[in-house]
Parts: sequence; structure tokens; C-alpha cells
Amino acid sequence: MYEMPQKVLFKHCDPAGIVFFPRYFEMMNDCVESWFADVLGWPFEDMHQTAGVPTANIQTRFSAPSRHGDHLVLRLVVTRIGKTSLAYDMTATCGEELRFATETTLVHINAQGRPAPWPASIRTKIEKDMKGQT
Repeated sequence: MYEMPQKVLFKHCDPAGIVFFPRYFEMMNDCVESWFADVLGWPFEDMHQTAGVPTANIQTRFSAPSRHGDHLVLRLVVTRIGKTSLAYDMTATCGEELRFATETTLVHINAQGRPAPWPASIRTKIEKDMKGQT
């Protein structure tokens, strides 16, 4: 499981001081980007020279509001890897309270925007992460 702390900042909130739900999707992407850099050693700035990982499917349930100043922990777990895609579950909690849970599928694409097999070295790292060996 990969964890990323996230303090809820003013920029994340609506005028009522509650996280505006699209900002959660930005936080999710920040966590994925950090996981690619920290665990796979393939930061987006390098990957995006020849490839990408757009979201193909996302299902999210928002359980409780987050407020300006809350300290969240986002947790990412890869649940499946296919030839050109991967699925992950992610949660955000504040203390013991669940704020959201999401199931997402990413697709690895080439420079032409077409699905492409994962590079062998990256696939190996993803599989090791799934087994908790990173």
C-alpha cells in the first residue's frame, strides 16, 4: 500500500470551507503521480515524453466532507494489472474517518495515444508492489 499525506488547503475548498469534490480528483491524481515516481521510478515528467496513463474508468464514493486544515492520508493499492491497464483502489481518511473511496482503471498508452503493453521493467515493479515487495 502506498500512502501520501495531504493537508486540505484553501485552494481545495469552496466558500463554505469544504473540499469542492473535483479537487479530490486532483488529489487522487497527485497520489498516482507520486506513486509512479516513488515506487515505479518512472516520474510523469519522464513518462510523458513517450507515453501516458489516462483514466479509463473511475467510481468514487464520497463518505464525509473534508474541511480546510484537515490532514488526509491517501492510500493506493494496485488490485489488478493487465496487458495495457491497471486497476487500483484508493481511500482518503482523516484520522479514522473515511472521506472517499475510489476504484480506478488506468490505461498505458503510447505516443500516438493507443493502448500499449507496460514496459517490462515497469510491469515487474508493479507486480512487486502488488505483492508488497517494493
